[in-house]
Amino acid sequence: MKKITSLLLVGALLFSLPLVLTSCGKGSGGKLICGVTDYEPMNYLDSSGKWTGFDTEFALLVGEKLKMEVEFQEIEWTSKYAELESGTINCIWNGFTANTVEASTGQPRKDLVDFSYSYMLNQQCVVIKSSRSGEFTRIEDLAGKVVAAEKGSAGETVAKESAGSGGEVIDSAAQINTFIEVKSGAVDCAVVDILLAQKLAGSGDYSDLKIADITLDSEVYAVGFKLGSDLTKKVNNAMKELYDSGKLAELAKKYNLENSLVLDTKFSG
Repeated sequence: MKKITSLLLVGALLFSLPLVLTSCGKGSGGKLICGVTDYEPMNYLDSSGKWTGFDTEFALLVGEKLKMEVEFQEIEWTSKYAELESGTINCIWNGFTANTVEASTGQPRKDLVDFSYSYMLNQQCVVIKSSRSGEFTRIEDLAGKVVAAEKGSAGETVAKESAGSGGEVIDSAAQINTFIEVKSGAVDCAVVDILLAQKLAGSGDYSDLKIADITLDSEVYAVGFKLGSDLTKKVNNAMKELYDSGKLAELAKKYNLENSLVLDTKFSG
């Protein structure tokens, strides 16, 4: 009887061992909860409803390096700081422009969050109907116009400055919504991230839209953390390893972003 009991106990232990090892592996370093919005090609939902995109896969690679479980929490962009402060998310990883100010307060973003190394070049651009190309050749042409921009975005800052007191800025919940506004004629133009515009303007439902021939200041993307977070340094180290190994370049090429990839320490901390 004792021998049978012992065998049963050994069998139970062997059966449970893989489960224990699995739970101690992935996620043993805690959770990396990334605040995101639907922004192709950075974070967006695939046909099965799963988050994908450059930033999504980048975060997963970093999580693997840090042995952290990665989750993606869709947020309202205007609530990004509140979500970070409350702990609903512990980083903003969604094409987050580091070298700009918040349109609502005029505060530099670098004073509101700790930024990681910057990893992607970007700039704002003006999206218009192709038939109106002749009307938009310089940023001054936005004066007095009705301009769409995502509320709380770097584009909103540019839109407000450019439309001026004689114009109007229509706030959208997401950048992609501004394309619908331009297409419908509800606004004269939109100011959005060029990486998104290059993906959408001139194709599919937005084949009648284009990026106006107006060059705006360059920007960079970085990951935002709560001020004083110990995650910033950890993520920076993982970023550098991925960049130096060439894995980040491979990922950028997958999303046709290889010409925009950088690794710069300027905005970190």
